Amino acid sequence: MTDSSTRRTVLVTGAAAALAAGCSKYGDGNNSSGSSSVKASGGQELAKTSDIPVGGGKIFKDQKVVVTQPKKDEFKAFSAVCTHLGCTVNAVANGTIDCPCHGSKYHIADGSVAGGPAPKPLPAEQITVEGNSIHLA
Repeated sequence: MTDSSTRRTVLVTGAAAALAAGCSKYGDGNNSSGSSSVKASGGQELAKTSDIPVGGGKIFKDQKVVVTQPKKDEFKAFSAVCTHLGCTVNAVANGTIDCPCHGSKYHIADGSVAGGPAPKPLPAEQITVEGNSIHLA
């Protein structure tokens, strides 16, 4: 394969295949579980307000989002990816969002670091609350 046109064809074909493989992971936003908790890129519902406990929260692993309710009727959303090494948080308890990898903890009210090796807060995510439904914006 020293011919430059053959090498170019292989490179172009490989790049096209990689691009197609990368794009295919995004799909149409539907999941096979039949759940209505899907990424709300089109304004679809993420959760019901009653799914989020006051003083706690819920993690949506597929969307990599955690939604909290620090005070009654006050809903916040943050990335579920720990700012330390990129693990996904796995619990919301005792007023914190917790990472299982190295013990980082974040406050449910603002995503700020409450403890552990995390170097910065969890980034905020945009949500909207309409009636009793929570949507990713």
